Amino acid sequence: MKIIVAGATGAIGRQLVPMLAEAGHKVVGLTRSKSKTSVIEGAGAEAVVADVLDAEAVEAAMRAAGPEVVVHELTAIPPVVNPRRFAEEFAPTNRLRREGTRNLVAAALAAGSRRIIAQSIAQAYAPVGNWIKAEREPLYGDAPPVFRDTFDAVIDLEATVLGANGLESIVLRYGNFYGPGTAYGRDGSNAELVRRQMFPIAGEGSARWSFIHVRDAARATLVAVSRGEPGVYNIVDDEPAPAADWVPAYAAILRAPAPRRVPLWLGRLLGGPYAVYLMTQMPGASNEHAKTALGWRPQRPSWRGGFREDLAAPG
Repeated sequence: MKIIVAGATGAIGRQLVPMLAEAGHKVVGLTRSKSKTSVIEGAGAEAVVADVLDAEAVEAAMRAAGPEVVVHELTAIPPVVNPRRFAEEFAPTNRLRREGTRNLVAAALAAGSRRIIAQSIAQAYAPVGNWIKAEREPLYGDAPPVFRDTFDAVIDLEATVLGANGLESIVLRYGNFYGPGTAYGRDGSNAELVRRQMFPIAGEGSARWSFIHVRDAARATLVAVSRGEPGVYNIVDDEPAPAADWVPAYAAILRAPAPRRVPLWLGRLLGGPYAVYLMTQMPGASNEHAKTALGWRPQRPSWRGGFREDLAAPG
């Protein structure tokens, strides 16, 4: 098939584009930076320069390419996220999730595309009820002000994609990425914070984290290109884990000092409301629907072995 990947040079895009090309698809990578075209071409795809926030430019690019499938992997998350400046640092990504998504959907419809697959997150479920969430459960629409706009932007993205009449619309709610090019890779920003004992566990560390290796996330996206009913799928591994469990295990794999434990009031003072959410409130997610409806299973079913394999691998 002919496929356009918007966000072809991001953490998922760098894994996904060569997988699509190797599967025999004709791939076009969309980038707003001319300097990144060589990365896309080196992965076996055609590179097209267009800013997804420019509705006319993205529609022209889409009409010229004529893709059957559009894959939306656009974010603008900084390499290091300061939880106290979360609203400011996620504003560009929020804009992409709102304006960029609307432009991509409109362009896909104008170009006669059949299917759209969009990146969402499994970290945005409302922290009520059970700890492990299925896709039918609500997102956090009344989050605290410091991160409400980010979660609202996720809700807007999903509504725009799923409400696109004329397209087979799939939303993939990815877990926390680890692996090459991510914050939890060997040279990633969170790995460095853990090494410096600057990733403390606040309170009881009871929040559940759902992880996914970036290659497993890309493989799930590859599957969704050609099969799966329209709808929402959690793309996470088999073992949602409390922060109190995974942070010390990750530190040990990194051969870093044990993480500090701090009371909740100090965690709030140091990291603000978002840090408290990540440590004490965030629910995990179940991958059962993706297993049964997409026929996908993670090759790294647990972050425990996945962290160990990834951090032991060369490069």
